[in-house]
Amino acid sequence: MLTNATVLGLKARREPYKVSDGGGLYVFVQPTGSKLWRLAYRFQGKQRTASFGAYPTVSLAGARTNRDEIKALLKAGQDPATAARMISKTARTFRTVAAEWEQKKVIAEGRSASTIFRTRWLLNMLEAGIGDRPIAEIEPPELLEVLRKIEVGGLHETVARLRATASSVFRFGIASGYCKRDPAADLRGALTTGTSTPHPAITEPKQIGELMRAIEGARPDRIRLALKLLALTCVRPGELIGAEWSEISSAVWDIPAHRMKMRLPHRVPLSRQALAVIEELRPITGNLKYLFPSSRDPDQPAPKNRIGRALVDVGYSGDRHVPHGFRSTFSTLANESGKWSPDAIELQLAHVESNRVRRAYNRNVRWEERVALMAWYADYLDELKQVLSKTGLREVVWAFLATSERWEHACEHLEPQIFLVA
Repeated sequence: MLTNATVLGLKARREPYKVSDGGGLYVFVQPTGSKLWRLAYRFQGKQRTASFGAYPTVSLAGARTNRDEIKALLKAGQDPATAARMISKTARTFRTVAAEWEQKKVIAEGRSASTIFRTRWLLNMLEAGIGDRPIAEIEPPELLEVLRKIEVGGLHETVARLRATASSVFRFGIASGYCKRDPAADLRGALTTGTSTPHPAITEPKQIGELMRAIEGARPDRIRLALKLLALTCVRPGELIGAEWSEISSAVWDIPAHRMKMRLPHRVPLSRQALAVIEELRPITGNLKYLFPSSRDPDQPAPKNRIGRALVDVGYSGDRHVPHGFRSTFSTLANESGKWSPDAIELQLAHVESNRVRRAYNRNVRWEERVALMAWYADYLDELKQVLSKTGLREVVWAFLATSERWEHACEHLEPQIFLVA
């Protein structure tokens, strides 16, 4: 027989486990620390399980009362499943439903440790206001009051994430039969929208050409090659820094799900220019695990901020262009060209589709178009870089001619082919 002190002292383990109270009643302790009441029973020869909610929302005495009610129904020959569902629903608070959603969706779907931590942080803020309220009884003004308290501090982005997280819990509750509506959906437009600061990025063609020329002067070679590959693949900086040689095959770079922001595998078609960068890099780090290893520990990838420092070294401070800005550069040029479908561009940027399942199981969506897209983009970057090179040379030539006393004198100091670009 359990006591309140015993149940209170149960600790989470790596795997879920059961602690029996007797008569089929037990506590199901989850790795998250949630303690859920369960009752194992048999009806018409079949093994079944009833759920009574979580401790301490449902006390030990309350769980035993529920157990006795189920036993009474069984003794009378009645199916207790309907009664068990009713008991379960009335015992469901926002906190218990949130814990179940977190376990079955966030954790079970293999989200990263940082995502799980951030989700739990958001849930804690919501539960401080509505955690112990029956989820079926929560109305929009109650949730709005919780969000307003945080909004006062100017944390508009946090408030937006809180509303989205609450909405996910309510929608899970609707699907599970715990509630009938999502009050968070009614708050759209009721909260102040914060202004997000986009990543600084260069999107004007001439300036892009200047940027690509500047990258050629980056040192050491592996950093120069990292910047070039980032520009040619448009991946996130962290995905590039963590790149492993085992992920590169032929003209494709397969990034595994655990290294992607959205936790879905991603395929990157490699243009001939990107392949040339990789082949130039191979003699430098090809015998190591990572394409861009740390200079201090070759078994670890380089620090994520190394690419940002490299951009500063070649004259691009954080208010002009940042490593993540290469993605905006690509998106702007590709969309403005009118040559490519928005879907292909978004897929290449690994932005999640509305149909997450289809995206998860098909990494080859619009693959041929994406191969052509990246080949076009690499050629376009080369073109912009060459145009700048010629323009720069032309300016030098005309500046020289402008200061020369006579054309004949100027011609004596210039190679004949220079007039081809002047």
